[in-house]
Amino acid sequence: MKTIGWMVGASVVSWLAAVGWVGTRTGLEVLLGMIAPLAVASGTWALIERTYRRDPERVTALMIAAFAGKMVFFGAYVAVMLKGLALHPVPFVASFASYFIALHLIEALALRRLFAGGSSAAPRRG
Repeated sequence: MKTIGWMVGASVVSWLAAVGWVGTRTGLEVLLGMIAPLAVASGTWALIERTYRRDPERVTALMIAAFAGKMVFFGAYVAVMLKGLALHPVPFVASFASYFIALHLIEALALRRLFAGGSSAAPRRG
């Protein structure tokens, strides 16, 4: 859960900095670009940690299923934000892409630590 705290904290702080830099109107688009990647990364990480504690061999299957779900969800989310809410595409897409990449990088580093045995989510044996 520490990883989720870091993801949420870093995202909120960076969003507040962006609002201070670009203003509230564009800040709303940055927030909407942040929300989906943050929610999905946090949810995925919580599932990965829980699955790893229970049965580490199932983590890969979970990640494959999550990847498929993410493709569908993110495609629909971006379409709704850009077409349905008619957001300005540049700040939304820049925010979405930045948070998507940064949060997945954090997940990848946390996975490396988890698989190396350096996480509190150590699997139960026997």
